[in-house]
Amino acid sequence: MCLGIPGELVEFVQEPSDLAVVDVGGVRRRINVGLLADERLQPGDWVLVHVGFALSKISEREAQAVLDYLKGLGQPYADELEALRASDGA
Repeated sequence: MCLGIPGELVEFVQEPSDLAVVDVGGVRRRINVGLLADERLQPGDWVLVHVGFALSKISEREAQAVLDYLKGLGQPYADELEALRASDGA
């Protein structure tokens, strides 16, 4: 299963400048935000993350709805978070 998971932007990485740190269910990850260069992202913004890239900026309300749905999936969501924890983090 391929999931796009909401992440809250926590901070930007200085070098390279197209990286940022997001919080995904308590797991912090560096992701590439270069695809959203025109969005003027700021800490506190929510983005939809897939395979290490921010694909779109989403509202906090939309992020919460998606997170609620994903949590309702149970084990697949837990497996996805565990995979994030096990991979190289921020």
